Amino acid sequence: MSEKTLSCVLLADRHHGLTEGVRGLLETAFESVVMVADEASLLEGAARLQPEVAIVDISLARDNGLGWLRELRQRCTDLKVIVLSVHDEQSVYRAAIEAGADAFVLKRAIATELLPVVDAVRRGQCAETSTDEGRPSRDRTTSPVR
Repeated sequence: MSEKTLSCVLLADRHHGLTEGVRGLLETAFESVVMVADEASLLEGAARLQPEVAIVDISLARDNGLGWLRELRQRCTDLKVIVLSVHDEQSVYRAAIEAGADAFVLKRAIATELLPVVDAVRRGQCAETSTDEGRPSRDRTTSPVR
């Protein structure tokens, strides 16, 4: 994704330092990167802005639950959702996919894997990343787009 072809991405993470770095990366592919730092702002921003993609830290909610993801999926059915996490356990990955995420990217792999995953997800393709190593094929890091 070398040229800006998408208009807006919604980036949600409570950690401002990481968000700024990810924003810089995303600005190479999107005309606009809107950052939010809490669940309410994510849900309101997604409904108002209608972005094509939302990239969200799995621990966005204070209770570390995935209710925000289920609600986002209900409110914005066409939105592509990529979940970011520092946790590489299969249980975390599975929980995100089962709650409605289109893809899962480990934070340690953002620099090399986020833009290819964004591109694959928005085209409706399944993306595989280095976090797939050792996972059975049914437990890939990203799932087919819903």
